[in-house]
Amino acid sequence: MFTEDTRQLQLKTENRKMKTRNKVLAWKYYLNVFNGIFLALGIMLLTFGLWLLFDRNNLFSVLFSSGENQPVSCISFMLLGAGSLITFTSAMGFIGSVQETKCLLATYMCFQVLVFVTQITMPVLVFLKKEVVHHQWNKRIDEVISEYGNKSLAEKELEWNILNAVQHNMECCGRYDVTQWEKNKNKESSTQIPCSCTKSSLKEWFCDVPRNSTYSMGCERYLDTWFENNVLILTGINISLLITQIFVIKLTMQLLRNIRKNNIWPDESDE
Repeated sequence: MFTEDTRQLQLKTENRKMKTRNKVLAWKYYLNVFNGIFLALGIMLLTFGLWLLFDRNNLFSVLFSSGENQPVSCISFMLLGAGSLITFTSAMGFIGSVQETKCLLATYMCFQVLVFVTQITMPVLVFLKKEVVHHQWNKRIDEVISEYGNKSLAEKELEWNILNAVQHNMECCGRYDVTQWEKNKNKESSTQIPCSCTKSSLKEWFCDVPRNSTYSMGCERYLDTWFENNVLILTGINISLLITQIFVIKLTMQLLRNIRKNNIWPDESDE
């Protein structure tokens, strides 16, 4: 009788242990899936930051890479910092879940809370500074148009070439319209217009063409669309990160709880 009761107790213990172990495996699987999504989004932030910082064919980056105001550098380093922290945190989560190390998982969850707070502040800063950056953006484009073609400013040619590419590809001229080029004082005659404002293939800064053969529409609409799209992409990544982190934090708590339960039951080798 005693032996039979002992066997039944052992069987119940084994069943409980197996159920708890299965739960641990399930929570590990779900945590790793969401942690992988979290890592992918973090790498996207890193890539976005590196693109802003080093892409010399990006008008936004080139315009704001020098001078007193350098919002691109601030945004880039903020994205790089957040992306690096996310990558480090994700690696810690993978190691903690695979090895079922409670200390690593608890630290991982603390880092998740820290990143979560950081991710909340980023869209707030973007929203607050959006109009300021947009105003500086328009101001810098106007400055480039005023300086365009000045032979004493050869170091500015990269900015002018990118502006030419925008005007040629988008078939637009000036920021608001073609008349803005009347303010440029570097032309040989008042009737000249940038060659990129026409269908001309000449590699000159200015061309003598009739006004009715130039692109009349300004580039502001296209530039604003580009700016807004990049802000939306960044906001979308950020919101996705926040949603993913909510699941990750909850899954980590569940995994920790089940690991503790699993450790309550003795191993068969100890019986």
